[in-house]
Amino acid sequence: MALLEIKKLSKAFGGLVAVNQVDFEMNEGQIASIIGPNGAGKTTFFNIISGYYPGFEGSIIFDGKGLKNLTPEKVAKHRIARTFQNIRLFPEMLAVENIMVGMHMDLKASIFNIVLHSGGMKREEGEAYERAVELLTYVGLETRKNELAKNLAYGEQRRLEIARAIAMKPKLLLLDEPAAGLNPRETEELKQFIGKLRDDFGCGILLIEHDMKLVMEISDKVAVLNYGEKIAEGAPHEVKNNPMVIEAYLGIEDEEEAV
Repeated sequence: MALLEIKKLSKAFGGLVAVNQVDFEMNEGQIASIIGPNGAGKTTFFNIISGYYPGFEGSIIFDGKGLKNLTPEKVAKHRIARTFQNIRLFPEMLAVENIMVGMHMDLKASIFNIVLHSGGMKREEGEAYERAVELLTYVGLETRKNELAKNLAYGEQRRLEIARAIAMKPKLLLLDEPAAGLNPRETEELKQFIGKLRDDFGCGILLIEHDMKLVMEISDKVAVLNYGEKIAEGAPHEVKNNPMVIEAYLGIEDEEEAV
C-alpha cells in the first residue's frame, strides 16, 4: 500500500485554479521531488497536504487514512511534518526549546508549561530536553543549543527547522525548498543529510526544490507541475529527458544547472 496516495487533487482561489486534477503517490521510504517553474502550484500542493488549504477537491489518503479537510494540527497527528520555504522558527526561543516544541504531540504537559518550568513536570521536561539535545547533535548543532534561534546562521536555521520536524517522529517529511539560500558546499551536505534522514528514520521524504542537480541525484521519483497540472512523473532520468518538461521548465536554463 502506498504511503501517500493523491487522486484528482484540485484547489481554486476564486477564478484561479492553482492545482488541477493532480494524481500522485509515493511509497514508504521513498524520496520524491516536486519540481516546476515558479507559479506552477508546488507550494499550494504542499499546503493542501499539510492542512493549510482546506476546501480542496479530490482525495488524499495517507497511511491508509483520509486527510480530507483536516487542520494542520490534525494532519500533524497523522505524523506528517514539514518545513517551509521561508524558515519558520520561534526566533526568541533557544534552539533546544524550538526542538522541544516539535515534541508537543507526545508530551502530556503543554510544551509551553515545560519550557516555562510550570507545575512539577520535571521528569517529562528532562526527557524532552535530552531528546532535543540528541536531535541537535544529529544535525550538528549541539554546541548551539542555548543560542536564540534568531542568532543562528541561515544554514543552521535550516538544520534546526528540519530537526524540529524530525522531533515529530514523522512517517512523511515535507521539505519546501530546503536548498534555498545554501552555497554549493552546504547543498552537497544537504544531499547527504536527506539520504541519511531516510535511512535512519525510515520516513518518506517529499521535497519541492529548484536545484536540479540535487533533485536528480537524490530522488527516487520526480513529478513535474506546470500551471497547476502534472505534466510528467517518473524516474529522474526519464523526467530530465521528457520534451514537455524541457520546454516548460528545464529549457529555461541549461538543464544541468540549478534554476
